[in-house]
Amino acid sequence: MNGTIHERISTLVNVFGEGKNTILASKLDVSEGNIRGYIKGVMPKQDVLEKIVRCFDVNPDWLLTGRGEMEASKASVSFEPSVGVPYYDVDFIGGFDAIWNDQTIIPAHNIVFQPYAKATLWCNVTGRSMEPKINHGDIIALKECTLNDIQYGEIYAVVMDTIHTVKILRKSKDPNKLLFVPVNIDNFDEQEFDKSRIIKVYEVLGGISKFF
Repeated sequence: MNGTIHERISTLVNVFGEGKNTILASKLDVSEGNIRGYIKGVMPKQDVLEKIVRCFDVNPDWLLTGRGEMEASKASVSFEPSVGVPYYDVDFIGGFDAIWNDQTIIPAHNIVFQPYAKATLWCNVTGRSMEPKINHGDIIALKECTLNDIQYGEIYAVVMDTIHTVKILRKSKDPNKLLFVPVNIDNFDEQEFDKSRIIKVYEVLGGISKFF
């Protein structure tokens, strides 16, 4: 264990902020007062923690617990079928049905990334409804699950009869429906869909910037 999260944020100031709170604050788009607070004992909000991980390629386990190295595991490509998780070069929103409707579709290659080693597959994501958690052009790691596995408030990729979408799933007042909620609520609205329309559902383990 490597001290407290507040000490680790102080380390980030030295490494990525050139020793200055103002520089790190600017990179994270928060105030200098926020950085001082984090160092003195204020717990950063979830969106700030996610921004640290994304902006600086920081290992989230190190940031939260002190375990492991500060630098995040790097994703790599493998052409060995037994190594890594299959990556399909299709967009979930527009072309994901090709994966499971067309048995001739084969992965472009595999992706090796330890944090999401339990994924079923990787594919592309388009659109901005889930920013800043998942950005347009990212690749996402999906783990196949069932409706019974759904944990409300988590992000899922859902294949319906006419729609493919990536959203936060929440409980609806109607037990036969699910509420689909975007992260980018300034530009996108939440929607309700019947559970009966759902063909496949995948837990979104996470997304990373495309690196190949």
